[in-house]
Amino acid sequence: MEPSSLIAVGASAGGVEALREFVAGLPPDMTAAVLIVLHLPPGGFSALPAILGRACALPVQAAGDGIEAMPGHIYTAVPDTHLLVRDGRMVLSHGPTENGHRPGVDATFRSVAMVYGPRAAGVVLSGGLDDGSAGLALIKRMGGLTAVQDPKEAMHPGMPNSALRQVDVDLVLPARAIGDALMAALRHRVSSRPPPSELDRLENAIDAGHRIERNGVADMTIPSGLTCPDCSGSLYDLGDGRYRCRVGHAWSPEALLIEQGTEVERALWAALRALQEKQQLADKMCADAGRYGNTRLSARFAAQSAEQLSAAKILRKLLVGDGDMGPG
Repeated sequence: MEPSSLIAVGASAGGVEALREFVAGLPPDMTAAVLIVLHLPPGGFSALPAILGRACALPVQAAGDGIEAMPGHIYTAVPDTHLLVRDGRMVLSHGPTENGHRPGVDATFRSVAMVYGPRAAGVVLSGGLDDGSAGLALIKRMGGLTAVQDPKEAMHPGMPNSALRQVDVDLVLPARAIGDALMAALRHRVSSRPPPSELDRLENAIDAGHRIERNGVADMTIPSGLTCPDCSGSLYDLGDGRYRCRVGHAWSPEALLIEQGTEVERALWAALRALQEKQQLADKMCADAGRYGNTRLSARFAAQSAEQLSAAKILRKLLVGDGDMGPG
């Protein structure tokens, strides 16, 4: 049997607790299928199906490539693959990361919106930053329903608050109340399905890992002047506050800002290490010159050592707020 509708759920930090509440509130006679995306590290095994299976009466299993989505079933994304849908079946894709994540919430939302249109629903639960907002907006544009966990209840309200800022959300409820409310609304849903834009189609194809002819995003958008943290390629402005590079890595503004800050810090630590090594070398050369009685050269290297020490103290204070280099 084909599900009456498809509900896509995205969560990140604090998401396990929110997901337990969400699945516990799903009606046992539910005719929709549910896809769940929780940000996961690329390696290892996810225990999420077992955790959620203990919280509800519905069957919960890890998504599998080519598996048909069944009504009343819950499927969880697996590490290092995007969870997409095509022709009523799930597709596990190793397409480019979204905000550094694979599985990505936006990739799943985008795919569900493109395939199910008015029969799609998107749910954003607890998490940081702004993941899920762009995909939820597409679900809304394609005639689907949108729901967000009440930010006052979420352990990490960043994702819910971002969705509320960017999308005219249909439902804002505690996680446990969302399932019943969505199913009631979907049963009486009458909505048109506008055609997706060419950019939406292109992004969906990129998520699926398809080979993109010519320059893809570069042909449809404009350069942003920013650089992709994943591949160092040029980022292109998608026009809705998001960015993609030529090979497909996607970034939201908040995630990009955080990642650029991480890159800056990494570069500063590398500079501090180089300064300390340079000071150590100048000290050694100063001592060697002193042993050979070359006081002029020894003084020169001592001055260089003091210069590196001063610069290193300034840099360390910038990094950790401590100007005392300590011994060595």
